[in-house]
Amino acid sequence: MRKLVGLAFVAGALMVSACNTVEGAGKDVSSAGRTVAKTANDAK
Repeated sequence: MRKLVGLAFVAGALMVSACNTVEGAGKDVSSAGRTVAKTANDAK
């Protein structure tokens, strides 16, 4: 579980660093948040 959350966090960080605009960063962070939430729900 912790590995999946860590992996999702790292992936989110990479996506944020790759975008060029504030709007793009917001979309990337939102996507990463959804991924973490889905992983947490799947682990229940």
